[in-house]
Amino acid sequence: MLAYNENSQPAQFRSALIVDDHPLFCDALCMTLQAVSSIRSVHTVNSLQDALDIIIEHDSPDLIMLDLNLPDVQGLDGLLRLRNTTRSPIVVISSMADNKIISSVIHTGASGFIPKHSNRAIFQKAIETLAQGQKFIPAGYELLENSPALSEDETVKRLASLTNQQGRILQLICEGKLNKQIAFELSIAETTVKAHVTAIMRKLGVKSRTQAALVARKTSFEHVFDDGREPS
Repeated sequence: MLAYNENSQPAQFRSALIVDDHPLFCDALCMTLQAVSSIRSVHTVNSLQDALDIIIEHDSPDLIMLDLNLPDVQGLDGLLRLRNTTRSPIVVISSMADNKIISSVIHTGASGFIPKHSNRAIFQKAIETLAQGQKFIPAGYELLENSPALSEDETVKRLASLTNQQGRILQLICEGKLNKQIAFELSIAETTVKAHVTAIMRKLGVKSRTQAALVARKTSFEHVFDDGREPS
């Protein structure tokens, strides 16, 4: 894996991983990357799990191109799970392009966003920007500020309202585990996991499991549940 650090010396990307379930788009993107950059090795996969397997079992690529909607994951969950697995820059490529979506992916950890309809010049500009250690936002769009964050005291208070079982489930969500995997690890029914996830989101005042994970990651919350309570 190429060492990548924002604000470092210009990088040269030589390998890329495309995560998208549309074969024709993958083929076109592969040719585009090789035409406008120093990238020569490109692998394509059609699911998030396949991408994670490649990263875990082999060396992580220098650059990852990710579609938000895949057969096994939707929305920001895939980005969050990849971000927890690799330090390589991740660029989201999606047909859903507006300021809110672009801002969400950047705040979740993406290094850039490229609309799927973009021409080669945009891809070239994006890669050049990333090579300089900067985040890429296409012309005509702007990065919105994050929603006002809860104070640390309020965040801890909300996390403390979770039961031990809910706290454990939230930790597993932060690790990128799916409901089925959480159910297996905790030896409970998947429907029970879903009910707990709904309760977690309600208690934290968020609308998705990704937002719940982001709230939890901003605060070290393991100690919050170390009070002798029985899981429920």
